[in-house]
Amino acid sequence: MHLNQQTAVITGSTRGIGRAIAHRMAQEGARVVVNGTDASRVNAVVEEIRQNGGVAIGIAEPVHTMEGGARIISAATAEFGQVDILVNNAGIIRDKMAHKLGEEDWDAVISIHLKGAFSCIRAALPGMRERRQGCIINMTSTAGLTGTAGQLNYSAAKAGLLGMTWTLALELRHYGISVNAIAPAALTDMTAPYIERARRDAEAAGQNLPDYWRVGTPEEAAELAVALSLPQTRGISGEIFSVNGGDIGLWARPKHELLTSRTSGNWKASEIAAELLTKSPN
Repeated sequence: MHLNQQTAVITGSTRGIGRAIAHRMAQEGARVVVNGTDASRVNAVVEEIRQNGGVAIGIAEPVHTMEGGARIISAATAEFGQVDILVNNAGIIRDKMAHKLGEEDWDAVISIHLKGAFSCIRAALPGMRERRQGCIINMTSTAGLTGTAGQLNYSAAKAGLLGMTWTLALELRHYGISVNAIAPAALTDMTAPYIERARRDAEAAGQNLPDYWRVGTPEEAAELAVALSLPQTRGISGEIFSVNGGDIGLWARPKHELLTSRTSGNWKASEIAAELLTKSPN
Protein backbone atom coordinates (compact mmCIF):
# COMPACT_ATOMS: atom_id res chain seq x y z
CA MET A 1 0.00 0.00 0.00
CA HIS A 2 1.62 3.21 -1.21
CA LEU A 3 -0.51 5.77 0.65
CA ASN A 4 -0.38 4.40 4.18
CA GLN A 5 -0.95 7.05 6.86
CA GLN A 6 -1.86 9.61 4.19
CA THR A 7 -5.13 11.50 4.57
CA ALA A 8 -6.93 12.21 1.30
CA VAL A 9 -9.83 14.63 0.95
CA ILE A 10 -11.78 14.16 -2.29
CA THR A 11 -14.55 16.67 -2.89
CA GLY A 12 -17.52 15.59 -4.96
CA SER A 13 -16.73 11.93 -4.32
CA THR A 14 -20.18 10.34 -4.15
CA ARG A 15 -20.25 9.32 -7.82
CA GLY A 16 -18.25 9.10 -11.03
CA ILE A 17 -14.58 9.97 -11.01
CA GLY A 18 -14.56 11.31 -7.46
CA ARG A 19 -16.01 8.08 -6.09
CA ALA A 20 -13.49 6.03 -8.09
CA ILE A 21 -10.62 8.11 -6.69
CA ALA A 22 -11.90 7.69 -3.14
CA HIS A 23 -12.07 3.92 -3.54
CA ARG A 24 -8.69 3.64 -5.22
CA MET A 25 -6.87 5.79 -2.68
CA ALA A 26 -8.44 3.77 0.13
CA GLN A 27 -7.16 0.60 -1.52
CA GLU A 28 -3.67 2.10 -1.36
CA GLY A 29 -4.03 2.66 2.37
CA ALA A 30 -5.11 6.30 2.45
CA ARG A 31 -7.51 7.51 5.10
CA VAL A 32 -10.24 8.93 2.90
CA VAL A 33 -12.61 11.82 3.49
CA VAL A 34 -15.66 11.45 1.25
CA ASN A 35 -17.52 14.65 0.41
CA GLY A 36 -20.75 15.64 -1.26
CA THR A 37 -23.92 17.53 -0.48
CA ASP A 38 -26.22 14.51 -0.14
CA ALA A 39 -25.58 12.88 3.23
CA SER A 40 -27.09 9.55 2.20
CA ARG A 41 -24.79 9.30 -0.82
CA VAL A 42 -21.77 10.34 1.25
CA ASN A 43 -22.54 7.68 3.84
CA ALA A 44 -23.07 5.06 1.15
CA VAL A 45 -19.58 5.58 -0.29
CA VAL A 46 -18.04 5.61 3.18
CA GLU A 47 -19.72 2.29 3.92
CA GLU A 48 -18.52 0.82 0.61
CA ILE A 49 -14.94 1.75 1.45
CA ARG A 50 -15.19 0.35 4.96
CA GLN A 51 -16.71 -2.91 3.73
CA ASN A 52 -13.71 -3.29 1.45
CA GLY A 53 -11.35 -2.88 4.38
CA GLY A 54 -10.57 0.80 3.94
CA VAL A 55 -10.66 3.72 6.36
CA ALA A 56 -13.06 6.55 5.59
CA ILE A 57 -15.26 9.24 7.04
CA GLY A 58 -17.77 11.44 5.29
CA ILE A 59 -18.81 15.05 5.49
CA ALA A 60 -21.86 16.37 3.68
CA GLU A 61 -20.87 19.96 3.06
CA PRO A 62 -20.99 22.26 0.03
CA VAL A 63 -17.65 23.60 -1.13
CA HIS A 64 -18.75 26.90 -2.64
CA THR A 65 -18.32 28.95 0.54
CA MET A 66 -15.15 29.58 2.50
CA GLU A 67 -16.92 28.24 5.59
CA GLY A 68 -17.81 25.03 3.79
CA GLY A 69 -14.26 24.41 2.63
CA ALA A 70 -12.97 25.12 6.13
CA ARG A 71 -15.42 22.66 7.67
CA ILE A 72 -14.38 19.90 5.28
CA ILE A 73 -10.69 20.33 6.05
CA SER A 74 -11.39 20.75 9.77
CA ALA A 75 -13.34 17.49 9.85
CA ALA A 76 -10.47 15.68 8.16
CA THR A 77 -7.91 17.18 10.52
CA ALA A 78 -10.00 16.45 13.61
CA GLU A 79 -10.35 12.79 12.64
CA PHE A 80 -6.94 12.04 11.14
CA GLY A 81 -4.64 14.84 12.33
CA GLN A 82 -3.75 16.33 8.95
CA VAL A 83 -4.56 16.54 5.25
CA ASP A 84 -1.90 15.18 2.90
CA ILE A 85 -3.82 14.93 -0.38
CA LEU A 86 -6.58 17.21 -1.66
CA VAL A 87 -8.48 16.35 -4.83
CA ASN A 88 -10.77 19.15 -6.00
CA ASN A 89 -13.38 17.24 -7.96
CA ALA A 90 -16.70 18.82 -6.93
CA GLY A 91 -18.63 20.21 -9.84
CA ILE A 92 -21.95 20.72 -11.57
CA ILE A 93 -23.12 21.64 -15.05
CA ARG A 94 -25.71 24.22 -16.10
CA ASP A 95 -25.40 24.22 -19.86
CA LYS A 96 -26.89 26.86 -22.13
CA MET A 97 -25.71 28.84 -25.12
CA ALA A 98 -24.24 32.17 -24.03
CA HIS A 99 -27.22 34.28 -25.11
CA LYS A 100 -29.49 32.17 -22.90
CA LEU A 101 -27.15 31.79 -19.93
CA GLY A 102 -28.42 33.56 -16.82
CA GLU A 103 -26.51 34.95 -13.88
CA GLU A 104 -27.74 32.22 -11.54
CA ASP A 105 -26.40 29.43 -13.75
CA TRP A 106 -23.14 31.31 -14.28
CA ASP A 107 -22.61 31.90 -10.57
CA ALA A 108 -23.54 28.35 -9.57
CA VAL A 109 -20.99 26.71 -11.85
CA ILE A 110 -18.19 29.19 -11.17
CA SER A 111 -18.71 29.06 -7.41
CA ILE A 112 -18.67 25.28 -7.10
CA HIS A 113 -15.83 24.50 -9.52
CA LEU A 114 -13.57 27.48 -8.98
CA LYS A 115 -14.37 28.98 -5.60
CA GLY A 116 -14.98 25.48 -4.28
CA ALA A 117 -11.43 24.50 -5.16
CA PHE A 118 -10.08 27.69 -3.60
CA SER A 119 -12.08 27.28 -0.39
CA CYS A 120 -10.62 23.85 0.26
CA ILE A 121 -7.10 24.77 -0.86
CA ARG A 122 -7.11 27.85 1.34
CA ALA A 123 -8.13 25.78 4.36
CA ALA A 124 -5.62 23.01 3.68
CA LEU A 125 -2.56 25.13 2.88
CA PRO A 126 -1.54 26.25 6.38
CA GLY A 127 -1.09 22.65 7.51
CA MET A 128 0.60 21.55 4.30
CA ARG A 129 3.00 24.49 4.37
CA GLU A 130 3.85 23.88 8.02
CA ARG A 131 4.65 20.21 7.35
CA ARG A 132 6.31 21.12 4.03
CA GLN A 133 4.57 18.35 2.16
CA GLY A 134 1.30 17.79 0.37
CA CYS A 135 -0.40 17.00 -2.90
CA ILE A 136 -3.17 19.00 -4.59
CA ILE A 137 -4.96 17.71 -7.68
CA ASN A 138 -7.47 19.87 -9.54
CA MET A 139 -9.89 18.09 -11.84
CA THR A 140 -10.22 20.25 -14.95
CA SER A 141 -11.62 19.42 -18.39
CA THR A 142 -10.92 19.62 -22.09
CA ALA A 143 -13.68 22.27 -22.07
CA GLY A 144 -11.29 24.56 -20.22
CA LEU A 145 -8.49 23.82 -22.65
CA THR A 146 -10.26 23.91 -26.01
CA GLY A 147 -13.70 25.39 -25.30
CA THR A 148 -17.07 23.69 -25.72
CA ALA A 149 -20.12 25.34 -27.27
CA GLY A 150 -22.98 25.59 -24.81
CA GLN A 151 -20.66 25.41 -21.80
CA LEU A 152 -19.44 28.97 -21.34
CA ASN A 153 -19.70 28.84 -17.54
CA TYR A 154 -18.18 25.37 -17.27
CA SER A 155 -15.37 26.15 -19.73
CA ALA A 156 -14.53 29.36 -17.87
CA ALA A 157 -14.47 27.57 -14.52
CA LYS A 158 -12.26 24.76 -15.78
CA ALA A 159 -9.92 27.22 -17.50
CA GLY A 160 -9.69 29.08 -14.20
CA LEU A 161 -8.48 25.88 -12.56
CA LEU A 162 -5.58 25.82 -15.01
CA GLY A 163 -4.40 29.24 -13.88
CA MET A 164 -4.90 28.19 -10.27
CA THR A 165 -2.80 25.08 -10.82
CA TRP A 166 0.08 26.92 -12.49
CA THR A 167 0.13 29.73 -9.92
CA LEU A 168 -0.03 27.45 -6.90
CA ALA A 169 2.75 25.28 -8.32
CA LEU A 170 4.96 28.38 -8.43
CA GLU A 171 3.98 29.54 -4.95
CA LEU A 172 4.38 26.14 -3.29
CA ARG A 173 7.38 24.65 -5.07
CA HIS A 174 9.68 25.40 -2.13
CA TYR A 175 7.28 23.83 0.39
CA GLY A 176 7.27 20.28 -0.96
CA ILE A 177 3.68 20.62 -2.17
CA SER A 178 2.83 19.38 -5.65
CA VAL A 179 -0.05 20.91 -7.60
CA ASN A 180 -1.28 19.31 -10.81
CA ALA A 181 -4.48 19.05 -12.81
CA ILE A 182 -6.18 16.20 -14.63
CA ALA A 183 -8.40 16.69 -17.67
CA PRO A 184 -10.15 13.34 -18.06
CA ALA A 185 -12.47 12.06 -20.74
CA ALA A 186 -14.32 9.43 -18.77
CA LEU A 187 -17.83 8.14 -19.27
CA THR A 188 -19.93 9.19 -16.28
CA ASP A 189 -23.57 10.17 -15.91
CA MET A 190 -22.49 13.83 -16.13
CA THR A 191 -20.25 13.54 -19.17
CA ALA A 192 -22.20 11.04 -21.29
CA PRO A 193 -24.36 13.65 -23.12
CA TYR A 194 -21.32 15.75 -24.08
CA ILE A 195 -19.25 12.86 -25.32
CA GLU A 196 -22.19 11.78 -27.46
CA ARG A 197 -22.55 15.32 -28.78
CA ALA A 198 -18.84 15.40 -29.64
CA ARG A 199 -19.30 12.17 -31.59
CA ARG A 200 -22.25 13.59 -33.52
CA ASP A 201 -20.40 16.82 -34.30
CA ALA A 202 -17.37 14.89 -35.57
CA GLU A 203 -19.54 12.65 -37.74
CA ALA A 204 -21.42 15.64 -39.17
CA ALA A 205 -18.10 17.26 -40.10
CA GLY A 206 -16.79 14.04 -41.63
CA GLN A 207 -14.01 13.90 -39.05
CA ASN A 208 -12.74 11.41 -36.52
CA LEU A 209 -13.50 12.01 -32.87
CA PRO A 210 -10.57 14.04 -31.42
CA ASP A 211 -8.16 11.97 -29.35
CA TYR A 212 -8.93 13.93 -26.20
CA TRP A 213 -12.57 12.79 -26.40
CA ARG A 214 -11.62 9.12 -26.50
CA VAL A 215 -13.75 7.74 -23.71
CA GLY A 216 -12.23 6.07 -20.69
CA THR A 217 -13.58 5.02 -17.33
CA PRO A 218 -13.63 6.74 -13.94
CA GLU A 219 -11.28 4.03 -12.72
CA GLU A 220 -8.63 5.00 -15.29
CA ALA A 221 -8.78 8.61 -14.12
CA ALA A 222 -8.48 7.38 -10.54
CA GLU A 223 -5.26 5.52 -11.34
CA LEU A 224 -3.68 8.73 -12.61
CA ALA A 225 -4.80 10.60 -9.49
CA VAL A 226 -3.22 7.92 -7.31
CA ALA A 227 -0.02 8.02 -9.38
CA LEU A 228 0.29 11.79 -8.83
CA SER A 229 -0.25 11.27 -5.09
CA LEU A 230 2.58 8.81 -4.60
CA PRO A 231 5.64 10.00 -2.64
CA GLN A 232 7.95 9.35 -5.60
CA THR A 233 5.96 11.62 -7.96
CA ARG A 234 5.59 14.60 -5.63
CA GLY A 235 8.37 16.38 -7.53
CA ILE A 236 6.05 16.68 -10.53
CA SER A 237 4.14 19.95 -10.28
CA GLY A 238 2.40 22.53 -12.41
CA GLU A 239 1.36 20.06 -15.10
CA ILE A 240 -1.95 19.37 -16.84
CA PHE A 241 -2.49 15.69 -17.61
CA SER A 242 -5.06 13.98 -19.78
CA VAL A 243 -6.37 10.47 -19.35
CA ASN A 244 -8.58 9.23 -22.15
CA GLY A 245 -9.47 5.62 -22.68
CA GLY A 246 -6.06 4.19 -21.79
CA ASP A 247 -4.06 7.12 -23.18
CA ILE A 248 -2.26 9.39 -20.74
CA GLY A 249 -1.01 12.69 -22.09
CA LEU A 250 0.40 16.04 -21.11
CA TRP A 251 -1.12 19.34 -22.23
CA ALA A 252 1.48 21.96 -23.11
CA ARG A 253 1.11 25.40 -21.60
CA PRO A 254 0.10 28.18 -23.98
CA LYS A 255 3.17 29.45 -25.80
CA HIS A 256 3.72 32.90 -27.22
CA GLU A 257 4.50 33.06 -30.92
CA LEU A 258 5.75 36.24 -32.56
CA LEU A 259 3.67 36.96 -35.65
CA THR A 260 5.39 40.10 -36.87
CA SER A 261 7.47 43.04 -35.69
CA ARG A 262 8.84 46.35 -36.86
CA THR A 263 11.87 48.32 -35.77
CA SER A 264 10.65 51.85 -36.46
CA GLY A 265 7.41 53.76 -36.64
CA ASN A 266 4.05 52.82 -35.17
CA TRP A 267 1.70 50.16 -36.39
CA LYS A 268 -1.54 51.23 -38.06
CA ALA A 269 -4.68 49.16 -37.54
CA SER A 270 -4.94 48.37 -41.26
CA GLU A 271 -1.35 47.08 -41.29
CA ILE A 272 -1.96 44.89 -38.26
CA ALA A 273 -5.13 43.52 -39.85
CA ALA A 274 -3.23 42.60 -43.01
CA GLU A 275 -0.58 40.80 -40.97
CA LEU A 276 -3.20 38.93 -38.94
CA LEU A 277 -5.04 37.77 -42.04
CA THR A 278 -1.90 36.23 -43.49
CA LYS A 279 -0.27 34.88 -40.33
CA SER A 280 -3.01 34.05 -37.82
CA PRO A 281 -3.68 30.29 -37.65
CA ASN A 282 -7.42 30.95 -37.79
